[in-house]
Amino acid sequence: MRIACWQATTHPSDVAGALARLRERAKRAAEAGARLLVTPEMSLSGYNLGGRRLRELAEPESGPMCREVARIAAEAGVAIVHGWPELAGESVYNSVRLVGADGTGLATYRKTHLFGDLDRSSFSAGDTGVVQAVVDGTTIGLIICYDVEFPELVRAHALRGTELLVVPTALMAPWHFVAETVVPARAFESQLFIAYTNWTGGERHLKYCGLTRVAGPDGRVVPIDAEAPDGLLVTDLDLSLIAEVRAETPYLSDRRPELY
Repeated sequence: MRIACWQATTHPSDVAGALARLRERAKRAAEAGARLLVTPEMSLSGYNLGGRRLRELAEPESGPMCREVARIAAEAGVAIVHGWPELAGESVYNSVRLVGADGTGLATYRKTHLFGDLDRSSFSAGDTGVVQAVVDGTTIGLIICYDVEFPELVRAHALRGTELLVVPTALMAPWHFVAETVVPARAFESQLFIAYTNWTGGERHLKYCGLTRVAGPDGRVVPIDAEAPDGLLVTDLDLSLIAEVRAETPYLSDRRPELY
């Protein structure tokens, strides 16, 4: 499976601009043969905007932002993972949505592990851990940023059959080691692929550190090229590697959950 990760530069609160840039990147990803395009955390609105501004921008899944992404996906013929502030009743969630290449909404995940006051002052926590959908025969799992730092959640995905775990993120300095060390370790210990896709630039007091990468079930990493056109990392996933690695080091079958 060929995928693309878009390491976007922040333009806070610029929803119209984000959608225009997404349309162009989706077209280029499709031209490069990618079947899936992954974008950063809260990719349509920006992340660190403050609770009041995020509530102003928040929309339900049936709102204009998600409808426009569906049109972009269908126009380009590529599945898209995007984030936005989801309004549901009185709650605002940090959500990510997977849209199929025909524009059909396939899955929506609400961030379950909130990162300190930065998240808790703006969002409610989701209550569904493992959210999956199938794209071109590949089982895709969705989590967001801080979630990947909880090995239990990643392992739960592996046990439920996730082959590619997509992780839109807003990783900021000085936590570079999450991208450099934690993400490859999670991919290796749960023996799946992880597409970890970050911002560059900054919002308010945060400075995002980039480091977008795809980690394989063998722990090896494909980092984004700093000179990559449009911030796109396009890479091929050899999904047969999952079975090979699990046969060589059978972490999942050697588990003894009764001891945990």
